[in-house]
Amino acid sequence: MALLEVLESGLYCPAGNFHIDPALPVERALITHAHSDHARPGSRAYLTALPGASLLRARIGDEAPIQAEAYGASIRIGEVNVSFHPAGHILGSSQIRIERDGEVWVVSGDYKLAADPTCLPFEPLRCHTFVTESTFGLPIFRWGDPARTVADIQHWWNANRQAGRASILFAYPVGKAQRILSLLDAGAGPLVFHEPVERINALYRAQGIALPLPAENPDFSEALILAAPGAQGSAWLRRFGPASTAFASGWMRIRGPRRRLSLDRGFVISDHADWPELLQAIGQTGAETVWVTHGHIAPMVRWLQENGKQAVAVELALPANIEEPSSPEPEALPE
Repeated sequence: MALLEVLESGLYCPAGNFHIDPALPVERALITHAHSDHARPGSRAYLTALPGASLLRARIGDEAPIQAEAYGASIRIGEVNVSFHPAGHILGSSQIRIERDGEVWVVSGDYKLAADPTCLPFEPLRCHTFVTESTFGLPIFRWGDPARTVADIQHWWNANRQAGRASILFAYPVGKAQRILSLLDAGAGPLVFHEPVERINALYRAQGIALPLPAENPDFSEALILAAPGAQGSAWLRRFGPASTAFASGWMRIRGPRRRLSLDRGFVISDHADWPELLQAIGQTGAETVWVTHGHIAPMVRWLQENGKQAVAVELALPANIEEPSSPEPEALPE
């Protein structure tokens, strides 16, 4: 009997009577991380990794019944042992390891292999079946050095300052914005944060992650304004006067999203694994079977099958992720 099955409500473990990142309210939800396509309100009980508990509470509400466990701690649930392990995606993001009678399944959630000062690195886990995301599961998606990308952002900001215009950088407010800030030379000029960004910044700072504070009474023509994508076209942005706009996302690797969003610049930086990293992570698991979900599923399944893996396409009822949507269309961005 498989350790997991796919229901309308999402991934379900019959032997433990729990769901992982359920699409609907359930009795018990194990949550890989606090992005909105993985963490939804309404379930009767939640279990997540300790570093991500504050983000999860911010997502689903102060009254939600959340239990948090340290990375690596083994928890007995029904007939299975469960543990959370770093996924390297955002603060508190986890892979969930499930074991019964020596059989091991791992659900990756979302993950990346690149270094990130704001969260623990991805931990390769050996398993028999690996459930992988495939948000950027096409060979075209290959990321460069994130430090170089942030240096390019810094150069763009400096050029705008010299031209007397504000620099408005759109970045997903949970994870991406904090990663950029951790790599930025914050002394280069004043920083202004959209309220959704600063709200999450405060949760990161509370866990000891050093992030700069917003400037008081800044000269907007000198400033870097870090905003959630949903701020595009808002009255809040009009206060900054003449400005150059840019978006930091893996979707900037292709031209269409940048053109449709009428941006001046696009910076390629993602908190998801690119194509080589997906293949590397899958290989490190030694898994005999790979379930592929969330993103470019068919191309990844085909590649794995052609290269000797038992790969299965798994369609889950996941809406587009407002932090890094699985579709680059503008309507996938938050309101």
